[in-house]
Amino acid sequence: MSLMRTLRAVSMTEGVSFLVLLLVAMPLKYVWHWPLAVKYVGWAHGVLFIALAALAFSALVRGCIPFKTALLLGLASLVPAGTFFMDRVLREHEARIGGDEA
Repeated sequence: MSLMRTLRAVSMTEGVSFLVLLLVAMPLKYVWHWPLAVKYVGWAHGVLFIALAALAFSALVRGCIPFKTALLLGLASLVPAGTFFMDRVLREHEARIGGDEA
């Protein structure tokens, strides 16, 4: 799997985990008093967030994405559903480099 394909997959997964954290785990904690949901979903989201940052940095260093795209991806990861909008940009960069960059 190419670096860009992995970056896109982790980006989408991180976006889903953020929405699950906000829309499922947080209500479970504060409405139904089940704090373990936030503990485990939050932990998974944190790991995915760090993986996204590492992959974005790696793609930046290897020249797969420009600095502006890496910065926008980092900012989009802080907004619920932001990574879904960045997928189009990442897909364009993947097509530009041919998707075969490792």
